[in-house]
Amino acid sequence: MDLKRLPADQRPRERLLAQGPAALTDAELLALLLRTGLPGQGVLVLAQAVLDGCGGFAGLVRQRPQELARIKGLGPAKRAELAAVAEIARRALAQQLRAQPVLETPAQVADYLGLLLAGQAREVFVVLYLDAQHRLVGQQRFEGSIRHTDVPPREVVREALALNAAAALCAHNHPSGMAEPSGADVALTHTLRQALALVDVRLLDHLIIGQGCHVSLAERGLV
Repeated sequence: MDLKRLPADQRPRERLLAQGPAALTDAELLALLLRTGLPGQGVLVLAQAVLDGCGGFAGLVRQRPQELARIKGLGPAKRAELAAVAEIARRALAQQLRAQPVLETPAQVADYLGLLLAGQAREVFVVLYLDAQHRLVGQQRFEGSIRHTDVPPREVVREALALNAAAALCAHNHPSGMAEPSGADVALTHTLRQALALVDVRLLDHLIIGQGCHVSLAERGLV
């Protein structure tokens, strides 16, 4: 049904303003962003179809605009708005990590890295640099192929020195969606740990990001 045909007290926008966003379903929240549906398909139906096709909000915010083009009803304007919302979420999490110790907010770190890396078609390696209080002071990104990423330890050490970092945390995605670390992942972790230790920077963890999951090498005793 078209939202305009709903009674005023049942429309998502009016309910959100009166009761708060928690009162709305996922489809209703997304419908507020999409605003319009397709001929013969109301915006609520379209919103639910988008969520079903992406695996809910968790999958939606990880989609790139060009990937959303496969969904009928998501033109350039709608794709741009959804990408903007996802980027706002990433920046909000990054801002929180800069304001408080990373080790006190492991769930936020995983959420931030999941938004940053999951769903990427190629492997991407990110290093988060932390100050003495383990607050985020900068990050570095290396992009690779479908199978691997070259991460020069010299570049990581140089950036750590430039940022006056006291610690670092690294992560990369597995485009396959599986988060199990490979032998190469473990070897790179050891190489980076040793290189950073030479300049008195501690490597805290290496997270492998899959589709909706992650593995901490520190928790497995591999850092």
